[in-house]
Amino acid sequence: MEYIDSGIVLRVGKFRETDLWVKLLTSAHGIITAFAFGGSKSRRRFSGCLDAYNFVSARVGSSKNGQFLNLQETVLLEQFQRLRADFRRQGMAANCIRFVEALGVAPEDSEKIFLLTKSMLHLLNNAENAIPMLPVLFRLRIAAEQGYLLDPSRCQRCGAPLLADSFFLVSEGYFTCRSCRPLGSMSLQASKETLDILADIQEYSPEYWSFDCAQSAVLRELGRIIDSHIRYHVGLEWTDGTFRRSWA
Repeated sequence: MEYIDSGIVLRVGKFRETDLWVKLLTSAHGIITAFAFGGSKSRRRFSGCLDAYNFVSARVGSSKNGQFLNLQETVLLEQFQRLRADFRRQGMAANCIRFVEALGVAPEDSEKIFLLTKSMLHLLNNAENAIPMLPVLFRLRIAAEQGYLLDPSRCQRCGAPLLADSFFLVSEGYFTCRSCRPLGSMSLQASKETLDILADIQEYSPEYWSFDCAQSAVLRELGRIIDSHIRYHVGLEWTDGTFRRSWA
């Protein structure tokens, strides 16, 4: 089996003197790991390609026994120079990538997740002020694409439009108006600006987000709501530099 696919280089490691393993998020095949034999010295087959977050075209084939994949050749399609030169932006990109890896990418979702991840890299590379909240917002966008969508427009109990005085019910995973909020429930308050930003996050790709002017109080609300949703309903939480399963 051999195929050519577009991919984003997620990680690269050495396993012998001149050989590398490469993890890629691809458009048609999800996340794959392939071996680039001679990858650390080959100027013809991999020149300038095998760095994290590069966008490449990859020719991939199966080994003779079918037990692993060979990365036979790559062509560099795009390189995010500003991102490569800024450790803060690289840290945010790494956090986003770790979430995608932890959540997993089903074959039917591979193109959508690939395009959203590429859009996130464009945002981190081009934005004048990449807000620290970006990885948290990206988690919701990816989770929403895989079925964990939040509806910030209407109360899920009475159907009334949600206004300024709304609440996110953590264990239920939806928003209600004040009148429908159950007494004693674990809930988080949501302003109208928070609800509007949540709607935009789930509708648009990251490179079209523009929340630089959001007040710090709104960003804190967003962070609490998204983190609780991801922890309780997706089952992942960021702990000690990695995503771990929050379900027992």
